[in-house]
Amino acid sequence: MATYYSEEHEWLSVEGDTATLGITKHAAEQLGEVVFVEQQEAGDEFEKDGEIGVIESVKAASELYAPVDGEIVEVNEALADNPGALNEDPEGEAWIYKIKISDASQLEDLMDEAGYKAFIG
Repeated sequence: MATYYSEEHEWLSVEGDTATLGITKHAAEQLGEVVFVEQQEAGDEFEKDGEIGVIESVKAASELYAPVDGEIVEVNEALADNPGALNEDPEGEAWIYKIKISDASQLEDLMDEAGYKAFIG
């Protein structure tokens, strides 16, 4: 399993052609207290850089952008009842989507953990 990071502060944990997507701890800290997560539905298809949801905090609303082309295969329904989980465990239990990647070559445009740490450093 490999983990990739985007400049929009999202992480993708990839296994085969499926990835789990969420926001980074850094993003959660910048957002502050998350109060609402607007998610798309399983089966929705999207293109790289397309908007795939919105995270609202007490400070601001922040769009989620797709780091790769794909299709949502599972939505983390728990976030509807407990959006604050994104503050508690953004890189673990509070994942946002599981997606099927259409074009794995797009992963090459993303950063590894060391690259992301340097990016936010």
